[in-house]
Amino acid sequence: MTPHRLLAERLRSHRLSAPAATVQDAAAHMLAVQAQEFRGGRWALASRTRGAPGLAAVDAAFDAGHLVRSWTMRGTIHIVPARDLAWMLQVTGARQARQADSRRRALGLEPDAVGRAERAIVGALVGGGRMTRAEIFALLEVSGIPPTGQRGYHLLYALSVAGVLVQGPVVARGAGSVPTREQCFVLADEWIADSAHPADPLVELFVRYVDGHGPARAADFAWWAGLPLGLAREAAAAAADRLVEVDDGAYMAPDRPRRHRSAPDVIALAPFDEYYLSYADRSPVCPPELAGAVGPGANGLVRPLLLARGRVVGVWTHSVAAGRHADDPVPDLLAPRAATGEEVAAALDRYARFIAG
Repeated sequence: MTPHRLLAERLRSHRLSAPAATVQDAAAHMLAVQAQEFRGGRWALASRTRGAPGLAAVDAAFDAGHLVRSWTMRGTIHIVPARDLAWMLQVTGARQARQADSRRRALGLEPDAVGRAERAIVGALVGGGRMTRAEIFALLEVSGIPPTGQRGYHLLYALSVAGVLVQGPVVARGAGSVPTREQCFVLADEWIADSAHPADPLVELFVRYVDGHGPARAADFAWWAGLPLGLAREAAAAAADRLVEVDDGAYMAPDRPRRHRSAPDVIALAPFDEYYLSYADRSPVCPPELAGAVGPGANGLVRPLLLARGRVVGVWTHSVAAGRHADDPVPDLLAPRAATGEEVAAALDRYARFIAG
């Protein structure tokens, strides 16, 4: 596979050159988009959807119960279709819990403390309740389980990877305020009305990863899902009849979305965007000389990217301070001749319209 075709096919798989009809369709196709930065995760979906939907349109999908956010893989928060959460955690939840076990114990969160926290939180939420993180931390405090020193965070994490809690409805903010970065926690079995039940969740996870990220290899899937390479290879072998092998060990979906005739050549991607982050080898989309400016850096951050014809050519910033979300995004073109000023301005204007909406 030539480098040009690889980029063209990934742009289609990621719905960046073949946008989905709705935010829900984009989410279903991608299965999971990294979203510890909540606004960025919502933009990742909007940037893959036709008609330039605004922030409110994405939030409506959360409020309707179609989308949720949780720690689905690698100890990292992702946005996923609500109906797919349970079976994904069947594959990744136990491994994530084991990896966090030593840290929980170092914080004094033995199994009995986690159990007491679960009973307190479930008791407060049962029957359709919803609580912010701060409200849950206050509940833990009065229940004799101080949430300080990351204890509260690790309790939320433990109950989320166990499938008890999920982040669902978006916390509303007043008119003119900064777009919210917060959701309410709810009980997963009450909030999620319908769950899928694939015959083999591991194979389904590999197929759905390839649908939204191909061409990709087992090593890419292992990184993305946080699974051992041997298990990823087993999944690839078992999924072979549902995919197309286009190169030695690289797979694509047999039916891929068609490139939209009006798809722009220059795109402003979210921080931690799947197009860049979800592969073991990122060099096909990012020249090595630009990788240091993109990340992950020492702080683990991956900056918002400017993409031109499938390749990273720059980064951009946008204020998240109170009263500043209406400011124009600021580009930093790292490969100056790779995109015109007009192309970059058009890409950032689409994000500006999204955040204002």
